[in-house]
Amino acid sequence: MVELKSPGEIERMRVTGQFVARVLDELRTRAQVGVNLLDLEAHVRRRIAERGARSCYWDYSPSFGRGPFRNTVCLSVNDAVLHGLPFDYALREGDVLSMDLAVDIDGWVADSATTVIVGAADDEDLRLVRATEAALAAAIAVALPGNRIGDISAAIAGVARANGYPVNTEFGGHGLGRTMHEDPHVPNTGRPGRGYLLRPGLTLAIEPWFARTTDEIYTDADGWTIRSADGSRTAHSEHTIAVTADGPRVLTLAA
Repeated sequence: MVELKSPGEIERMRVTGQFVARVLDELRTRAQVGVNLLDLEAHVRRRIAERGARSCYWDYSPSFGRGPFRNTVCLSVNDAVLHGLPFDYALREGDVLSMDLAVDIDGWVADSATTVIVGAADDEDLRLVRATEAALAAAIAVALPGNRIGDISAAIAGVARANGYPVNTEFGGHGLGRTMHEDPHVPNTGRPGRGYLLRPGLTLAIEPWFARTTDEIYTDADGWTIRSADGSRTAHSEHTIAVTADGPRVLTLAA
């Protein structure tokens, strides 16, 4: 069931989204050579506690994970792209780090992800990260009343194809609001003019993610971390947006 949000409810989601954006910005600054992933996780825990917020990941138990997730942020390194379980690992020069954060404040959720390159960036890694960012921007641009989910999906896939990246269809974006995952599903590839009709009040997490050379994935032995099947580098970008009569509104931007 799709729940459309009122302007007031969208504003409450924006409050959560601004907090998520600020914490991700802090993580971008902290993600330096030698920093341990567990230190980044600890920082997020502190910030959530200080704000009186709630992590959407803590105790999360979907069908694709092994038991409840016992961390507050997903940290995925290099060939890992989704649901990365923070572990005892010190970041190295050139690591590609995707950071995905979903938080609930006063009953309203926002979800966002960003990918950074630690230290000196390899040109191909940088191109991959920029492609996910460009795909996200293209998808947001077509999140207009009267368009359909397929228009968003096709925009993402168009950027992927233009850059030579395959697209996985197992994981994509989703509705959200009162909970982290709501209808509708937002695939990262699709046909324009097809799928659910976009209407004012619809709130979505749009999240293109690509691997350099494959669309196949597998789950790591930790039971959570999703990796590219061939070990190629990956990247992930995500915003929470609202469809409004005045156009798409990005809710996960720092004030």
